[in-house]
Amino acid sequence: MTSSAAVSPASSLPASPSPLLRGADLALLLVAMVWGTSYGVAKGALAFYPVLGFLAVRFLLTTALLAPVALRGTTAAQRWGALRKGLPLGALLLSIFVCETYGVAHTPASRAAFLISLCVVFTPVAEWALMGQRPSRAVWMCVAVSLCGALLLAGGWQGGWSGGDALMLAAAVLRALMACATARAARHVSPSAAPGAAPVPVLLLTTVQSAVVGVGTLAMGWALLPQGLPPLPTWAAASAFWWATAYLVLGCTVFALVAQNWALKHTSPSRVGLLTGTEPAWGALFAVAWLGESLGPQGWLGGALVVGAALWMARR
Repeated sequence: MTSSAAVSPASSLPASPSPLLRGADLALLLVAMVWGTSYGVAKGALAFYPVLGFLAVRFLLTTALLAPVALRGTTAAQRWGALRKGLPLGALLLSIFVCETYGVAHTPASRAAFLISLCVVFTPVAEWALMGQRPSRAVWMCVAVSLCGALLLAGGWQGGWSGGDALMLAAAVLRALMACATARAARHVSPSAAPGAAPVPVLLLTTVQSAVVGVGTLAMGWALLPQGLPPLPTWAAASAFWWATAYLVLGCTVFALVAQNWALKHTSPSRVGLLTGTEPAWGALFAVAWLGESLGPQGWLGGALVVGAALWMARR
């Protein structure tokens, strides 16, 4: 950790945010929106195929779409750099998806939404510990408001602690570590980076991460499922599965990962945590507007606090 005299990311920002910073904020809010819709869409797809198999299909398709574009015009040094940085980041991403998916299966959705939103709290701590950047008081204030809003949105905390809760908490911690690790990789501040190393394109880094998750979940599916992975559903029998897969691949994986990796080059992990931490609020809004679920006054207030805190931070 740095001393108390360390300059905070917020205090080092220009008085008038640059177009890149505003673009990063907008990209992260869009990521949170599409991620918020992913739970309902994925739930429908999982009715046709096992979790690990579905994740393998989703990320292997993502890799197949990105690879031809990502590899075009790159040098051997850039490809090696993408592998060196992308393999550990992909392993982190794989751990996040496994923890989240199985955590949601073993805890109520309201508790899962609250626990995953704790990444808003863990990200400034991880940024301070791993990157030596002490978050400002404004960041901590927004974190507190967002945390209260998430608790209201989740309907409070009832009952004891379960294994699913622990998995969701682990996923929140891993998300915080992922934001800091990706920021370090994108900005070339890793202590192991060689001087003058060729910059790694964001698209190439995202492709490597997707490949790690796809291959990893495919291997886990064959190794852990008693009968291995079943044949893929056909279009005639399960067109809903393939429509859901297409949306999750293009919107929630290709766009979301590329946008987040790009944004982490231009803003701080704490800011990323706050903006993407609005995901439960967008998910609740999607559930009300599209799935016909109800949200009481307490839930609306909580959602307003979560989104309001993130938007206020984005305007600073």
